[in-house]
Amino acid sequence: MVSANKIEILRIAEAVAQEKMIEKEIVISALEEAIAKAAKSNYGEENEVIVEINQEDGNISISRKMLVVNEVKNKFLEINLKAAKKINGAAQIGDQLLDPLPPLDFGRIAAQSAKQVINSKVREAERDRQYNEYKDRVGEIVNGIVKRSEFGNIVLDLGKAEGVIRKDQTIPRENLRNGDRVRAYIYDVRSETKGPQIFLSRSHPQFMAKLFMQEVPEIYDGIILIKSVARDPGSRAKIAVFTDDGSIDPVGACVGMRGSRVQAVVNELQGEKIDIINWSDNVANLAIASLSPAEVLKVVLDEDQGKIEVVVSEEHLSLAIGRRGQNVKLATELTGYEIDILTEDEESSKRQEDFVNKTNIFISSLDVDETLAQLLVSEGFGSIDEVIETEKSELLAIEGFDDEIVEELIERANKFLSDKEKENEAKLVSLKVSKDLIDFELLSKAMIVKLAENDVKTLEDFAGLTTDDLIGYVEDKTDKNSRVSGILEEFNLTKDEGDQLIMEARKIWLE
Repeated sequence: MVSANKIEILRIAEAVAQEKMIEKEIVISALEEAIAKAAKSNYGEENEVIVEINQEDGNISISRKMLVVNEVKNKFLEINLKAAKKINGAAQIGDQLLDPLPPLDFGRIAAQSAKQVINSKVREAERDRQYNEYKDRVGEIVNGIVKRSEFGNIVLDLGKAEGVIRKDQTIPRENLRNGDRVRAYIYDVRSETKGPQIFLSRSHPQFMAKLFMQEVPEIYDGIILIKSVARDPGSRAKIAVFTDDGSIDPVGACVGMRGSRVQAVVNELQGEKIDIINWSDNVANLAIASLSPAEVLKVVLDEDQGKIEVVVSEEHLSLAIGRRGQNVKLATELTGYEIDILTEDEESSKRQEDFVNKTNIFISSLDVDETLAQLLVSEGFGSIDEVIETEKSELLAIEGFDDEIVEELIERANKFLSDKEKENEAKLVSLKVSKDLIDFELLSKAMIVKLAENDVKTLEDFAGLTTDDLIGYVEDKTDKNSRVSGILEEFNLTKDEGDQLIMEARKIWLE
């Protein structure tokens, strides 16, 4: 290699750099390292060999780095001053000196070893180039050609790299064959030992959003904003759009003349039906629009719990829920609120049941008659805490309430909570709850008792729970009976509050 035409070496380096789309300097560096490795096997592994290739004329110099010392203890890495002066008359003790080595003739093994080093370095540089190029392209759509299929995962040739569409990121029932040209969304790029992994998706909600951006100039220009997207890939999707420009109909612009724009997206998504709706900051209005084509009679919004109760007629119940719960599931994703669909009869029964339950709580806790308890519930009171926390003047404003009644109510409410607190403290002792959980300030004693009754007795136990364990969840949107109760469900925690409790517990436990 050293005896080869010097200019030819530079040409080879340039050709490899162009073919692999990497810097020429990286190829030169790989050549230098390869020659150095071969030289070590020839002159001795103990030597620190330095190789330099002149990028102007292709000259190759091979040297070994030596330290100038008074007394040589390692002949491979050290040289005495007298010998050093013969190489460089200005040499001094402590200097690093390059001692030229004779030209190298590569043997077969040395050449093979050099080739491996070059290939390894070039591959590494190629991987770095691919990673750096694609890591900044997350969120873009790319075109690729189907190269092969591996266990349901589709490998795409992107030209400069390969990307993979995992089985769960493909559109169901879509049959992609080798040689097919397809578009996909880059949702993640990772640098791994075997090279950069470019993860693509055709089922990601943002894939549909980016397709609309390509088809609708107003979205590309930022005049129309895509506020939310929900997809059941290959079947149905909902997209909410918004514009500040009063002269533009955002839904009409996305549909296009005779549906041309939306149809182009539908075709790319294998016939996926797309509902385009107007975005609204009013969550109730957004929920009504997102449940289209069902007609909504009433909406009850609970922002603290992140829930929406929607009342529809019996005739529109199946439309609102959709096949396999698809419509309500997509509406839930689009709004970010858990949506519960009720008929008028179900809503009426639920209200009555809730009224009776709250009435009974006041009767048993405050030892009052049914009429007074019903009056409190009618005025919006739902717990004993609310009675104590409410201003006295507000209680006096309730028809039929005077000073004597209000004072007695507050006194009984305080006594009830005080007795309850003592009862909970006794339960914590009998249930053998750990001190670290009792000292966790974000949980009330009543909450800790409930946790302990469910075998959560230490902070570590609590930190191992999930928010769903605390507030409950629905396994199947189409079946209200599939709801799994949360341990602390009776305390009406919001999802955010549940998240905060779990995260704070984990932070304290880890510390």
